Amino acid sequence: MKFGVVVFPGSNCDEDAVYALRNILNQEVVKLWHKDTNIKDVDFIIIPGGFSYGDYLRSGAIAKFSPIMNEVKKFAADGGFVLGICNGFQILCEANLLPGTLTRNINHNFICKNVFIKSQHNLTIFTENTGDKNIFKIPIAHAEGRYFADEKTLQSIIDNKQIIFKYCSKDGEINKLSNPNGSLKNIAGICNIKRNVFGMMPHPERACDVNLNNTDGKTVLSGAIEMFKNMGK
Repeated sequence: MKFGVVVFPGSNCDEDAVYALRNILNQEVVKLWHKDTNIKDVDFIIIPGGFSYGDYLRSGAIAKFSPIMNEVKKFAADGGFVLGICNGFQILCEANLLPGTLTRNINHNFICKNVFIKSQHNLTIFTENTGDKNIFKIPIAHAEGRYFADEKTLQSIIDNKQIIFKYCSKDGEINKLSNPNGSLKNIAGICNIKRNVFGMMPHPERACDVNLNNTDGKTVLSGAIEMFKNMGK
């Protein structure tokens, strides 16, 4: 399986993604520069976290115009799988590949800590193959992670089961106290209606190494890789 990790000016989690995929999950990985117009025959695209273009205007607002994003859109339209993590999630929303937007954290501060998220169903490659586990400890690191959508859009993603992860307590309780940034409905991750484009604010690639005393992210990513292979992609 061949992954492509997109790199924008200001990306700073690309190496984290490459390391987790290549060194821990034993996958082939290539980097895709933001000016590239060739996605190098990859099977899966990762848009990593960071501060693309310095987060000027809005997070992801400039990155959506990079040449590589035209290729990402074509890839997704053809059924290719795309995951946006943190700033990558913001970019996918700005590029209209995912509904809604990410706004300033409700406390107006940058938040960097471990949180717990709970899968909402087993209808995607990221939630179907994790065994009995449905609560994961995954780190966040963002200032604009509060998910927002208008009432009609929000109802649509609820009806279509596009919410894949919600912030929760250690015991899996979904409430205001377990919501680190004020996201509507405690939303931590969503997918598109075709379930091939995904966005999440928490960083699973930062929770893959036993040396970090946390491999919950590895469970999420490795489960998706196995599901992808079983689909015969």
